Amino acid sequence: MTDANSAVSARRSHDRRRALIGLTAVLTAAIAAGALARRTEQTANIPAGPALLTAAFLAAGATVFVALRRWGRRRGTHPPDGAPGAGDPGAPGGVRADGTAGATGAGGAAGREDGGTVLRRVRTTVRDEPGALAALCAALADLRVDVITLQTHPLTRGTVDEFLLRTPGSLQPDALRAVILRAGGTDVWIERADEHDLVDTPTRVLGLATRTALDPAELPLALRQLLGRCTVRSRPEPAPEADPGGERAPVEGVLEGTVIRLRDPRGGTVTVERPYLPFTPTEFARARALMELDARLDPRTPRGEEPHTLPEGEEIVVRRADESDLAAAKELHLRCSEGTLRARYHGPVGDAHRYLDHLLSPRHGRTLAVETTAGRLVALGHLLWDGDETEIALLVEDAWQRRGIGSELLGRLVLLAAETGSRGVYAVTRSSNTGMVAAMRGLRLPLDYQVEEGTLVITARLDTAARDSLLLCEATDR
Repeated sequence: MTDANSAVSARRSHDRRRALIGLTAVLTAAIAAGALARRTEQTANIPAGPALLTAAFLAAGATVFVALRRWGRRRGTHPPDGAPGAGDPGAPGGVRADGTAGATGAGGAAGREDGGTVLRRVRTTVRDEPGALAALCAALADLRVDVITLQTHPLTRGTVDEFLLRTPGSLQPDALRAVILRAGGTDVWIERADEHDLVDTPTRVLGLATRTALDPAELPLALRQLLGRCTVRSRPEPAPEADPGGERAPVEGVLEGTVIRLRDPRGGTVTVERPYLPFTPTEFARARALMELDARLDPRTPRGEEPHTLPEGEEIVVRRADESDLAAAKELHLRCSEGTLRARYHGPVGDAHRYLDHLLSPRHGRTLAVETTAGRLVALGHLLWDGDETEIALLVEDAWQRRGIGSELLGRLVLLAAETGSRGVYAVTRSSNTGMVAAMRGLRLPLDYQVEEGTLVITARLDTAARDSLLLCEATDR
């Protein structure tokens, strides 16, 4: 049963109880009125006519009604928390049809963490004049909304204010948007937040800068976490002789509504797109500062190596890979059969090595390499950034297939995706590639399958519960 249905049932049960109490009161009043009339007739020798009976009935009924009202106030006979009595302007904690809220006592749902509160991130443009922000905050307070954090993004006209709010669970986004608009806000944008957003902005930015300083592969991820859900693409800069009229991002970068273009210190352009919400000059300045930090640091790649024992007893080493592994990766291609390369690249395999420059670049994702104890590269696993989801691709040398290397690589790549907050990972392969299908099923995550003309796309969903479970397992293993 849904929460809404439970609330409706609770409200109906509550109404039935009140109706039963009211009926009992009426019957009690009738009995009391009859007894009073008979007593009057016996003692005063006055016939109990209709007028006297009616007056006695009304007097007894009024007495019972007053008693019930007092009892109701003491016992709190208002609708249960969360019940859909929100249309009643006097319902405690309820939201009126026009989006405003009734008064909520200290014991109301809005005042309790376990009473159905929701974290929401809200962004709106407010007039740049005294009292405009105060009026908006007052309107939020009337809704029993708690402002946890506030960021301001100054514009030429007005200011973009970004709130992290804790709202009553009964307050729907449309009602919240309506109140913000009436309070003077424009261009209102609302999305669900979670407990990971309860970190103040300076702390989060410092953490992202540290990650970028330690590892250049973190830059695209840092940009995504800094700017919210967005797509980060890195494009090489064309040579002047090859494309004389090619567009190149200026050193200071470009801000165009929902698109930011920045000069890549390694050459080329980094483009950030967020179609659902325009970037502000403040966000542009933050992204440019992160790029400048990366440009001032020397090339660096963590070379951490983790030994692993396969089920059959062979020892391998799993480590990060980058452009310095290009020669070894080409040799791996030469040792792989045509069928293995075709299953990996889904097309002509004669020039498959041309993809390696892109795949090994930390600008586009992360790559894990598997080496034998003798230092021979036998497998590569790629995690490629693609908006809210990431693509996973594996290549295992024929002689080392069916030994658990693919599953080990896949598990590590999915964990990396979970650490970056990705909403899902997907693999594109042939429907006949039973090894990849089995490895994806071995993740024990919710899977979606799409088949089109022999191409199979398997998507593993990484919701909050799945990410937390993966990270907990990794922490336990360590």
